[in-house]
Amino acid sequence: MTRVAVLGLAAVLILGIGAVAVARFLGKSGSRPSVIVSVVAHWLGAWVIWSFAGGLALRYGMLGTYEGAWFAVVALFGAVSHYRVQVRGGREQGLLVFVGAQLLWLVVVLLQNGVLGS
Repeated sequence: MTRVAVLGLAAVLILGIGAVAVARFLGKSGSRPSVIVSVVAHWLGAWVIWSFAGGLALRYGMLGTYEGAWFAVVALFGAVSHYRVQVRGGREQGLLVFVGAQLLWLVVVLLQNGVLGS
């Protein structure tokens, strides 16, 4: 199952990179395929970093629990919002959505561990 997911993801990224290359060749570097590849790359990177940091924090006792599967929900809605805002408002506005979603996930993790709650 993991191999199928990795192969599917690799296929999507390769097709996206190909679309970006064609768009840049035609002089449209800010095209929608380019934005899609950028958004997917941001969210994959965030998933890797959060998984790594959460695992380390659990290992060394900084967190009592880390439910990384819930990040998929945040990432799905965040990526869709990120894409829409970036297409309408530009790269900077899209990055604001990305950073805001990361801060939201941080709040969720802190709430899960009772840091923000009473």
